[in-house]
Amino acid sequence: MSQAAAGTQPSVRRTNLFKKGFLYVALIITSITMVFPFLWMLSSSLKADNEIFTFPIKWIPETVYWENYYKVWTEIPFHLYYLNTIKLVVITIAILLITCSLAGYAFSKIKFPERDGLFFLYLCTMMIPYQVIMIPQFILMKNLGLIDTHAALVLLGVVNPFGVFLFRQFFSSIPDELLEAAKIDGLSEIGIYARIVLPLMKPAIATLVIFSFMHTWNDFLGPLIYLTKDELFTLQLGMQHFIGQYNTEYSLLMAAAVSSIVPTVLVYILAQDYFVKGVVGSGVKG
Repeated sequence: MSQAAAGTQPSVRRTNLFKKGFLYVALIITSITMVFPFLWMLSSSLKADNEIFTFPIKWIPETVYWENYYKVWTEIPFHLYYLNTIKLVVITIAILLITCSLAGYAFSKIKFPERDGLFFLYLCTMMIPYQVIMIPQFILMKNLGLIDTHAALVLLGVVNPFGVFLFRQFFSSIPDELLEAAKIDGLSEIGIYARIVLPLMKPAIATLVIFSFMHTWNDFLGPLIYLTKDELFTLQLGMQHFIGQYNTEYSLLMAAAVSSIVPTVLVYILAQDYFVKGVVGSGVKG
C-alpha cells in the first residue's frame, strides 16, 4: 500500500501543477484583456487623429504628440471641471461616511423594535433601478430649487444602502463584549462610536471611499440631468466638448480621459491594503 501511495504522489503533484498553470494562464489572459483598453487609450492620447484607428495598431506612435495634453488643459476650462469634480467627491464622501457609519452602527449594535425588518427593507432599495427613481428625484430637486447646483448631486449621493450594509457587516465582527466594557466605563453610544468603533473602521472606510470615489468621479448621468451651466460641469460633462456634431477629436478625448483617471488610480493604490481587509471583514458575520 505504501508503494502504491508513493507511486500516486508524482501524479498528484503533476495534476496540481497543471491546475495552477492553467489558473495562472487564465489570470494572465484576463488581466491583459482588462488592461488592453487602457493601453490603447494611453497610446491614442499621444497620436494624431488620423493615426488612432490604423490597423494593425501602432502601440508606440512614430511622432509623439505631447501637445494633446496641453490642448486639453488650454482649449477648454479643464482645470475648472477638475476642481468641480474634486469638490463634489470630497463633500459627498465626507458626508456619506458619517451617514453610512452611523446607520450601520445603529443597525448592528443598537437594539430597537423591527431593526432587522427595517434593515431588510432598506437593502431592498438597492434593487430599484436608477431609471425608475430618476424622474421623481428630478422633480424633488426642482421643487427644492436645487437645479443647476452642486447641492443636488451632493444631496442625492450622501445616502448609500451599500455603504450602510458594508458598515453594518463590519460592525457585526466587533465583539459586543468590547462595547459592553466601554458602557461600564461610562461611555455613551456616541462615545463608543467615536472612541472605540471609529479607530477600528479603517478597512471599511477605505472600501467605501474607493467605491464612492469611483462612482462620483465617473458619474455622467447625474451631472447631465442636473447641470446646464458650463462653469458647473464635471469632468465627464466637460469632455463632451471634444465630441462635436460632425466630428470627434479622439486624440484630445483620449488625453482628457487619461488625465481624468489619474486620481482614481492614485486613490486605489493608496487604499488597496485597507480595501482588501474591508471586503473580507464585511463578510465575517451576517
